[in-house]
Amino acid sequence: MLQIQSKRFYLDVKQNRRGRFIKVAEIGADGRRSQIYLALSTASEFRDHLSTFSDFYASLGPPNPENVPDDGKLKSEMMVKDNRRYYLDLKENSRGRFLRVSQTITRGGPRTQIAIPAQGMIEFRDALTDLLEEFGTDDGGFKGDLPEGRYMRVDSKNFYFDIGQNNRGIYMRISEVKTNFRTAITVPEKSWARFRDIFADYCEKMKEGGGGVSSSSSGGGGGNVLSEGKGSVVAQVPSPSSNTQPNPNPNLDSPLIK
Repeated sequence: MLQIQSKRFYLDVKQNRRGRFIKVAEIGADGRRSQIYLALSTASEFRDHLSTFSDFYASLGPPNPENVPDDGKLKSEMMVKDNRRYYLDLKENSRGRFLRVSQTITRGGPRTQIAIPAQGMIEFRDALTDLLEEFGTDDGGFKGDLPEGRYMRVDSKNFYFDIGQNNRGIYMRISEVKTNFRTAITVPEKSWARFRDIFADYCEKMKEGGGGVSSSSSGGGGGNVLSEGKGSVVAQVPSPSSNTQPNPNPNLDSPLIK
């Protein structure tokens, strides 16, 4: 915890599927809380900016109310990390000089910000340095090989199951393709188990109701044969190495749907 003037700052290293990051929380004198999130690599860049801003601040003379920019900004920088942008503005107002750090997320999302009193930038930088020396600057996150795509045909429909990864994590894109028609959904990896449980539950209910959903394994070709209903629908699911059907859905850069 850092106490800078009337504000308290908490810097905590956290981790999720996308890697490690630092949560910076500011608690004002009135108890109001603001927070931003920095990937470790971004925190390292921010630390370097803090040194530059501190040197610039030290070169300034005493505040002059008659010589303040209209927007109050004395120096500005910007950082970009994936879908996040960080705006660093050294500002001056009637209460003094401070560094405002604003975080925005592309494609919507709230704008969050903290304000560090200018006199505390060095102390804040040193606290960041201690964390980075302990945890490093590698964001981490999933770095293994993703499973290959799968394909299934039912009557005139083709279903494609593709695994992708973007800045928001790992996801499965399920595409339904038939003549002159294509649609898809994107399922976050954290929801796969829940999707599986729901499908399994419906399969059990159909068996109990007499509809029946049966499956059997094919002896050749490395794939599975799935039979639905009364045996009127047969779907061949090739193994991931099968090249019998090209994937018409190579673009896996769509954002996750929460």
